[in-house]
Amino acid sequence: QGWSPKRTIIYCAWDGEEPSLLGSTEWAETHDKELRERAVAYLNTDASSRGFLDMEGSHTLERFMNGVARDVRDPESNLSVFERRRLHGIAEAKPGEERKEARDRSTIRMGALGSGTDYTAFVDHLGIASLNLSYQGEDDEGIYHSIYDDFYWYTHFADRDFVYGRALSQTAGTAVMRLADADLLPFDFGGLADTVEMYVKQLKTLAGDQRDEIAERNHQIDEGVFTAQNDPRHPMVAPLRADVPPFLNFAPIDNASAALTRSARRYDAALARAWVSGIPASVLASVNRKLMDSERRLTSEEGLLRRPWYKHMIYAPGVYTGYGVKTVPGVREAIEQKRFAEADAEIVRAAKVLDNETALADAASADLERIAAASR
Repeated sequence: QGWSPKRTIIYCAWDGEEPSLLGSTEWAETHDKELRERAVAYLNTDASSRGFLDMEGSHTLERFMNGVARDVRDPESNLSVFERRRLHGIAEAKPGEERKEARDRSTIRMGALGSGTDYTAFVDHLGIASLNLSYQGEDDEGIYHSIYDDFYWYTHFADRDFVYGRALSQTAGTAVMRLADADLLPFDFGGLADTVEMYVKQLKTLAGDQRDEIAERNHQIDEGVFTAQNDPRHPMVAPLRADVPPFLNFAPIDNASAALTRSARRYDAALARAWVSGIPASVLASVNRKLMDSERRLTSEEGLLRRPWYKHMIYAPGVYTGYGVKTVPGVREAIEQKRFAEADAEIVRAAKVLDNETALADAASADLERIAAASR
């Protein structure tokens, strides 16, 4: 629940996961009002095996989860699970910017949440900060949901000594206890701001690549490239000319992203000064209430177009990707489906929730700044 001398931890074992996440979704919808008012975070675990820590979730919890990962030991390497995952990321990264980030970034960037397991109703529908934790990467694939997916296989071929089951329990358990015991909830805005900036760059690249591809294809049609290559024994139909996509107006989301970055830095600075001065209980209560709402601010009551149950404007499963996430889904899918007027409108909607997040971060900063001002 929200800030108080005591917080409640609720452990849930969901039934009906495979048929449309029925258990967790019905429970979340039944307790909708209470969860919106009182839920701090939802932590999920589903399938897990051996290997490297896989953590996905709300980017306001990215710094927090990196701290947890630094304090859990990997049972095979005896490195921290943070360090083993960081080194694995370097090995798997593509050369160039991706590998540079894997090597140089002080925290491991968490993946965004799509769907396919029980966090869906909490983050996508209710706007509750969520995490999905597992260990993956060393066991062979192809067992899950087969006739071999049983206790015998697990104890003979997978996590035979249950050491990664223990590591997962330590990881999730540490996160739960730190969330429950924290005087100030360990949310921050820096990871979110940095990730949103990355998403905006991706959207611009997607739109630019699509525009360049269509322009090039039209050029080749005009040059007769497809006619010249046609084999009369295996004839093919040349593509039709298409309208080159217009340039989209990314200014609203550029401005919103930049403002969120500034506010994230302001919050970090205000918090550092407030810790030195000491934070009164009344201020803790006020700031915690705002931090609880940070994920809610990224949702829209109207929801996504044509699927209003999904209310999160920054993360959602794709219409055609099933489990796979689409970040800034209204904009991204509009570009992919060549709905360009819709894409411009969705940029404005996405910018609005980012502005709401910025306003909340600034309000939390102002609470903390008053402490330092009063102590002068």
